[in-house]
Amino acid sequence: MSPSSQPQVYLTREGAELILKYGPRTHMAPSSRVLVIGGTAWALLDAGYAVTVVSEKWASLEDRITSQIAGALWEWPPAVCGKHTNLISLDNSKRWCMTTYRGLDKLMHTLPAHEHGVRMRMANFFFEQSIHKMPGQLEKMNEIAAVHDIQGFKHDPTLVKTHAVNQEAGVIDSYRHLAPVIDTDQYMEWLRSTVVAKGGRLITGRINGDLLQQEDRLLAKYGAQAIVNATGLGAYETAADHSVVPLRGALVRVINDGKRFPIVREALCVSHDDTHGAEAEDIVFIVPRNDRTLILGGLVQPHVHTLDLTINSPEIVRMRDRCNKFVPGLENAELDPVPFVQGLRPFRDTNVRVDREQRLKADGTHSRIIHSYGQGGSGFTLSFGCAADVLGLLSELEKIPYLEHASL
Repeated sequence: MSPSSQPQVYLTREGAELILKYGPRTHMAPSSRVLVIGGTAWALLDAGYAVTVVSEKWASLEDRITSQIAGALWEWPPAVCGKHTNLISLDNSKRWCMTTYRGLDKLMHTLPAHEHGVRMRMANFFFEQSIHKMPGQLEKMNEIAAVHDIQGFKHDPTLVKTHAVNQEAGVIDSYRHLAPVIDTDQYMEWLRSTVVAKGGRLITGRINGDLLQQEDRLLAKYGAQAIVNATGLGAYETAADHSVVPLRGALVRVINDGKRFPIVREALCVSHDDTHGAEAEDIVFIVPRNDRTLILGGLVQPHVHTLDLTINSPEIVRMRDRCNKFVPGLENAELDPVPFVQGLRPFRDTNVRVDREQRLKADGTHSRIIHSYGQGGSGFTLSFGCAADVLGLLSELEKIPYLEHASL
């Protein structure tokens, strides 16, 4: 997209909702500067803040960041690979995910998909027994069916036959609905250029240590009045939050051109079944990334910090075998030029955190740090909703007097 057209897509907060709009807009002089560490700044810029983003790495095809490796299929929580140990967090995630659904749906209908990489695709979810015998999954399905904005919902066990799923897969029930799917390489590049076009200042760097202990120095250094901490796994250090843990995941990428197997145009998924045990490998995640690439996933390894898997690792071979049972001929697929990627999802034992720093500074005053991290494997699904809540927290901060520190 050309820089001149980008600023015409903008986000505005109405109540607790973040709404995407398109068209001419009166330029607002920045009210104050926000330092964002490790995250993006689109919504903040459209709200009238000047924004500086500090990140150690940016999206690129040569060295993909975690956001690019993500499966990036929108899912009603808990996601296929997600976990929720806190009911309040689960309720928040249901609210956040719908803000994102509406935002991405509007984006797809506003600008061509090849510009931003967002497409609406049918997502199919399969089960090894009747969903009516699975209370948790039944509750989730009924919640999806009741949300008017989720398009194309249908509970239909014959989807198993429609998609020619191999009987060895052992699935007998299914439902489907339309869901945003993100080509993360395209989207992250578009998002970065959008932020730059709107005036965001991007600085490559790393900020180490507990942010609270260096808050005043950081505010002074970057001329900011507030800090947004979106450091993912880094929050173990930057927020001194030792409940932050990695969930290792991986994807096999194959060419989806119809030559070696029928083109896959819909997502095909199987969630983890708790009755198989916590360590069971039973997830299936097959998603068309774009018009050429199909991603195959289904790996969740908690508390594993290393990225030492290969496409021939036993758990990856087993993961791909599970996927092969869902698409006739998939075992013959040609590998993508980038055939295998892996990353660490930033999970939090007490679940997603979007709130103000609760600890007091050394001088006894309140912090001006806002945290947004711990989204696990649902970062894209929750992104617009979390951004809306961050904006609300910033509005609250503006009501608290801020004293500039001349020298620190």
